[in-house]
Amino acid sequence: MNDNQYLIQELVKDMKLEVVHMPQRKIVITNKNIYRPGLPLAGFFNHFEASRIQIIGKTEFNYIEQMNSAVREKRLTDFLEKHPKAVVYSYGQRPCPTMLRLAEKYEVPILSTSQETCAFMAAIIARLNYVLAPCITRHGVLVEVYGEGVLIIGDSGIGKSETAIELVKRGHRLIADDAVELRRVSDKTIVGSAPEMIRHYIELRGIGVINVAKLYGMGSVKDSTAIDMVINLEQWNENTTYDRLGIEDQYTEILGIEIPSLVIPVKPGRNLAVILEVAAMNNRQRKFGYNPAKEFTEQINRHFEQNMGKTV
Repeated sequence: MNDNQYLIQELVKDMKLEVVHMPQRKIVITNKNIYRPGLPLAGFFNHFEASRIQIIGKTEFNYIEQMNSAVREKRLTDFLEKHPKAVVYSYGQRPCPTMLRLAEKYEVPILSTSQETCAFMAAIIARLNYVLAPCITRHGVLVEVYGEGVLIIGDSGIGKSETAIELVKRGHRLIADDAVELRRVSDKTIVGSAPEMIRHYIELRGIGVINVAKLYGMGSVKDSTAIDMVINLEQWNENTTYDRLGIEDQYTEILGIEIPSLVIPVKPGRNLAVILEVAAMNNRQRKFGYNPAKEFTEQINRHFEQNMGKTV
């Protein structure tokens, strides 16, 4: 699992922020929550979390401006001496000289964005939820098939990458090959992506590493996708009884969230790409409340009940 650290310089780059003042010391963001410090600027610091990024909107900006110099000095000193991770001004606003001087003294980053407050807050919350989410790396291949994020796992050499490239040829998209980074971005959603070093690359035994984006075009790849189902490829075993109806729901737990899963036996002659397409479409139907396996079973039961009734 990752260490959930995010440098302030990375935030500046990702959110396209203007740097008004940046201390020399290393500043790591570990809290995904943000705060508008209206009450702290009024002198109330109960439950104040300095680990949060502080947003100065028009309300806070005008409140600071209307203070007399003595009160402004006291309130901003009390605020900045607690070393908040960063102070971000929205609407392209600039800090007053007192704020800038005290930020330099207490080594607090001062940043600015041209976005309005609500839009910026929504964007930064989404970004922090993603980069600070609990994260693990799994061996496998991640593809998007008919809008469904499908994580393909299985033993090395089982055919995961070959299946993925066949799906790409059929118009679907590759997200990650070999190593998949999985992040729990909410209580219901796992998002998968590729490590930056191997993004858009796939390894095919006997050919080597290829760049899918350059070979098939940018429409064949995607940076990330939610995980909707897990496909476990395993060698066909004649002594194993495989589910033929699909009545029982199977799940794979990832970071505490259960993801629908299937075990697909592999043997010569099986077209795995077509099977995965059908699995993705079937999974989508189930999410909308339609289960063909249950419908089929109920139909068979009704047939036997009617025939038994006629016999009696």
